[in-house]
Order: sequence, then C-alpha cells, then structure tokens
Amino acid sequence: MTTTPETTHPKAVPGRRVTYSYTSDKTIRPGVITSTTTATNGILLVLVRLDGARSNLHIPADHELLTYLDEVGPVPELPMGRFHPDSSSLGFDFQYDGVAVCGFEDGDAVAVTDDRSRAEAAIATWMRESEGIDDEHTIRESLAWMKPKWVVFEWEPEDSECVWLMNTVSEGDDQAVHVYYLPA
Repeated sequence: MTTTPETTHPKAVPGRRVTYSYTSDKTIRPGVITSTTTATNGILLVLVRLDGARSNLHIPADHELLTYLDEVGPVPELPMGRFHPDSSSLGFDFQYDGVAVCGFEDGDAVAVTDDRSRAEAAIATWMRESEGIDDEHTIRESLAWMKPKWVVFEWEPEDSECVWLMNTVSEGDDQAVHVYYLPA
C-alpha cells in the first residue's frame, strides 16, 4: 500500500501565529504563516515569516519543530521603501564599537557612521576578523580608498534577489544616512 503526502492541515492557515525552532540551536522563534503551498512532491508547506524577519521559511506543515498557536489574525504588511537602518534590520554581519559593517559579494564594504576614525577602526577589525586579512600594511592601503557617502536604504519586495538596496543620494535627501564606503 502506498501513502499519499498530506496536502491539508487544519491549522495551516495564513495569519496563524506559530513558533519554530531551528534544529541547530533549539531557540524557539515566533512568527506568522503568510501562506501555504504544495511542494512538487505533494507535501503541504507553510510559508512562515519569523518576527523581525522579512523573508519566509518554507516548512512542511507537519514539521516536528513547528508549533501552531491558537491566535489567528491578519498577515502583517511587509515594510517597503526607505528605512533608517540598524545592524539587526540589515542583517549586517559585523559590528565593532557600535558601528555596523557590511561586506558585499563583490568585495565592497560599508560602515554606518559619520565618524571616519570609528569607520576605519570598524572596517579594519572587520577585515581582520571576517576577511582574514592580517597584513596591517594591506589594511592601511585599503582604508585609504574609503570614501564618505550619503545613502538611503530601501526594502525590496519579499522574493527579490536582495532584501534591501543601498543607493547613493545627496546629503539633504529624506532619510539619508552617512556611511563610509570601501570599494573592492
């Protein structure tokens, strides 16, 4: 006898609050079901946006680490457009002395601060700890290329390649943020 995959679950409805625990750290994280879908193998998946996150996790509806709560309400709107960043909202990979630093795939980096000496210290530490660069001469030469910029951060739609974009603007622009940018 063959069994067919479960394609329905009585509690798997958009707007239902849930908790989910990653197997790696067992931390229980609250979230909300944004929608459901059926995988190509026929298994029902719930799309869960964890609180504070912008993207959905695709979790089998009967996953043992997914707990359905009683609360059901509207699915919160995903913030869009410009925003003022902090290291948690951007998912920056490094923070040094209160300065958030992000390294981009093409090798560029940015430090969110208007203080050049704090930006230099943060990016130098990021280069050592995240990029494995130990040569102080190389670090000093790289920091010489660091330039101040005014930028805005903008949320992208949920299924975009990037969660957010950083765009250069003029100093007086609405929600402009001062950063120090290190090109690759």
